[in-house]
Amino acid sequence: MRDERLLAILVCPETRQRVRLAAPDVVAALNRRIEQGRLKNRAGAEVRLPLEAGLEREDGKVLYPIRKGIPVLLIEEAIALDEG
Repeated sequence: MRDERLLAILVCPETRQRVRLAAPDVVAALNRRIEQGRLKNRAGAEVRLPLEAGLEREDGKVLYPIRKGIPVLLIEEAIALDEG
């Protein structure tokens, strides 16, 4: 996702906080947890597919996955970043 104009208007559907492209190390850490079968989304479902990228909420607590270049801004698909 490289469209800066689109990124500038996207917000978290839950809190309306701005979102930013997640750093590669954040995505890599989540992908390691996915490989280990230790990552669940907010709906409680195991995340099975590796993340290509993500949008991190301004407060750093939630990441919304980007799949096939499309941000998935659904609250139940969000991934909590404050869990180990």
